[in-house]
Amino acid sequence: MPHTLAELSQLVGGTLQGDAQRLINRAMPLGMAVAGDITLLDDSERSGKAAASCTASALVVGLDSPNRQAIPAGIAVIEVPDIHAAFTKLVRTFRPPRIRTFVGVSPQAHVSPQARLAENVDIHAGATICHDVEIGSGTVIHPGVYVGPGCRIGRDVTIFPNSVLYENVSIGDRTLIHAAVIIGAYGFGYRLQDGRHVLTQQLGYVEIGSDVEVGAGTTIDRGTYGPTVIGEGTKIDDQVMIGHNCRIGRHNLICAQVGMAGSSSTGDYVVLAGQVGVRDHIQIGDRAMVGAKAGIMYDVAPETSMVGIPAYPMKEWRMQQVVIQKLPDLRHQVKELE
Repeated sequence: MPHTLAELSQLVGGTLQGDAQRLINRAMPLGMAVAGDITLLDDSERSGKAAASCTASALVVGLDSPNRQAIPAGIAVIEVPDIHAAFTKLVRTFRPPRIRTFVGVSPQAHVSPQARLAENVDIHAGATICHDVEIGSGTVIHPGVYVGPGCRIGRDVTIFPNSVLYENVSIGDRTLIHAAVIIGAYGFGYRLQDGRHVLTQQLGYVEIGSDVEVGAGTTIDRGTYGPTVIGEGTKIDDQVMIGHNCRIGRHNLICAQVGMAGSSSTGDYVVLAGQVGVRDHIQIGDRAMVGAKAGIMYDVAPETSMVGIPAYPMKEWRMQQVVIQKLPDLRHQVKELE
């Protein structure tokens, strides 16, 4: 449903410069917006270059944006203090979120009589809830989910299709588990006995705090004897592997394809960028940052930035790169000296 610029400006609490009665049909990203759309222009240099060829009908910009001069003539502007908060409201106006329809416990779900379900729980068709499972109020279990014996799931949790919780997994309130996540699988731990690799004890479990998000296709192994722990507020991207006995702190950001070997730990507010590899029994301190594809072979001190394979502190790594770039010249000089 179209909205006038006057309506949209009032919605986001902005200052409009342009035709107040112009109709807007959609809110779209800058590179995809056409006539009839509203888009956003942030303060980055890349956005400033893209704005020059923009054909959208209106732009949401920040106060005193350095990219204002790049906006073509004829495009209306709504100035706001926070462009991303404002544009979120606009996107939701044109594409409102789907309203949850309460389905209760589907007759096509397999729910043990010994499971304990609070009020307003949705169990969709094809889900399996085993005995001694406890599920808090407002939680949604999508089709194809398997919840093993003894699991504890808090309030307002969402578990998307085809995820698997092995026995005794604990999940805190308001946590989001995306599709095809495996929580509580056996850890990759073996001992050599009579020439054969024999699986070690897998008697532990997984404990996930409140307000955690686990991305699609991620795997979190159970502890050997105690728990593998994911701290409150931590956000885990797609296709991440967390080994047995790992202890992840609070409010970490763990990006796609990170692999953490067993018994490693992180402090609070740690960032692991894409494809980081962490060796077993490593400790990473509070607020450390590890750059993409880095290989962590030694403990990382708090508030340290690490990059490279193997990883070094950022300052040392940059010095190494300068030297590496000079190697061809140094080789030529050595040949001349010889």
